[in-house]
Parts: sequence; C-alpha cells; structure tokens
Amino acid sequence: MRILILLLLAACALAGLQTWRIGGLHDEADQAQLIIGTLSTGIESRDNAINRLNDEAVTRERQEQSLRTQLVRASQQARDREYDIQRLLNENQEMRDWYAARLPDGIGRMHSRPAFASAADYLRWLSGGNELPDTGKLTGH
Repeated sequence: MRILILLLLAACALAGLQTWRIGGLHDEADQAQLIIGTLSTGIESRDNAINRLNDEAVTRERQEQSLRTQLVRASQQARDREYDIQRLLNENQEMRDWYAARLPDGIGRMHSRPAFASAADYLRWLSGGNELPDTGKLTGH
C-alpha cells in the first residue's frame, strides 16, 4: 500500500511537473505568437512601402518619357525654325542684310539687362540698388 501511495504521489508530482512545463510552453508560445504578429506587421509595412515605391517609380518613368517626348518635339521645332530661317535667308538678299545688321542701340541696351527667372528675382535685383539701363527714349515730347 505504501508503494501504491508513493507511486500515486510520484504520479501526482510528475503530473504537476508536466502541468508546470506545459504552462511554460504556453507562455513561450504566446511570446512567439506576439513576435510573429510584430514581424508580420513589419513585413506588411515593408511590402506596402515597396509597392508605393514601385508605383512612384512607374509614375516617374512615365513623366520622364513624357519629358523626353517633349524634348524631341522641341528639338524638331527648333530644327524646323532654323531650316525656315536659313531658307528665308537664302531666298532673299534683303532678309540676309536685315539678319546681318547690327541691332539699334536701344535694343542693344535692352539685351544688356540681366535675365530674370521670376518677378521675385527682378524685385531682389531692384532692391539691391540696381537700376535698369536707360532705353534711350526721349522725354519731353
């Protein structure tokens, strides 16, 4: 009977030990699930960022292609204009003389003004104490 009681106590002790180990494994499993959830969220966030960057790259490629197309058109128009100018110059002596003539002084002074990219650039230039050159316009008429 003692042996049976000892065996029962040993069995209860083993069952308690196993229950404790199972409880520890459950805690580890819960921690693993939490880590998996965090990693899954990180992977999803990374995938969203990759998709967004891919979309932006496609958009940028389309914009670049559009700019290349515009550049080709502008180059063609410039070539066409240059061709027309050369054709007109070759056709007409009066046009060649006009094209080769020196600009009038007033026009030359206008071309000596600095180039401005915006109104703000012009205002900054003026506020620096710089004045526009005289255009040669007569006053008092």
